[in-house]
Amino acid sequence: MGGAGLFLEGLPLHALGHSSVADEIKVAVVGCGGRGTGAAIQALSTKQNVKLVAMADAFADRIAESVKAINKEIADSGMDKSKFSVAEENKFIGFDGYKKAIALADVVILATPPGFRPIHFAEAIAQNKHVFMEKPVATVAIGIRSVLETAEKAKAKKLNVVVGLQRHYQ
Repeated sequence: MGGAGLFLEGLPLHALGHSSVADEIKVAVVGCGGRGTGAAIQALSTKQNVKLVAMADAFADRIAESVKAINKEIADSGMDKSKFSVAEENKFIGFDGYKKAIALADVVILATPPGFRPIHFAEAIAQNKHVFMEKPVATVAIGIRSVLETAEKAKAKKLNVVVGLQRHYQ
């Protein structure tokens, strides 16, 4: 827990490769279940100028529940509500919605079931995005090989990739 927020706190703004006036970091979450929602909340709670701009999930009810949970956290914590600015047209439902969400972001949170992670990770790196992804990164050997190959591409492109850990220092 806490990985997405820590990732964004430590991300140098120059690493994003953009120079917006406000140095805003646009975030998309792919996979809006409990862990994706939690990671999005953690990202929004950082001191960085972060905005959640896109959400993608295979199921509409997951996005709706995630929006509800994020809004509740914002209300309960006093977090800056302008950090959550996902327009209706940027809530992508279905198995191909991840491509559209990734396109709108600087940083992508990948929190879908791990069988999808290698495909989503490859797309994020192909679109030159920084990535925070939950563990496990894959479920089968071919998926692991894909993630390792994509990680090499990310390294060559100087993109930041972070994987969430359950126990940070044990």
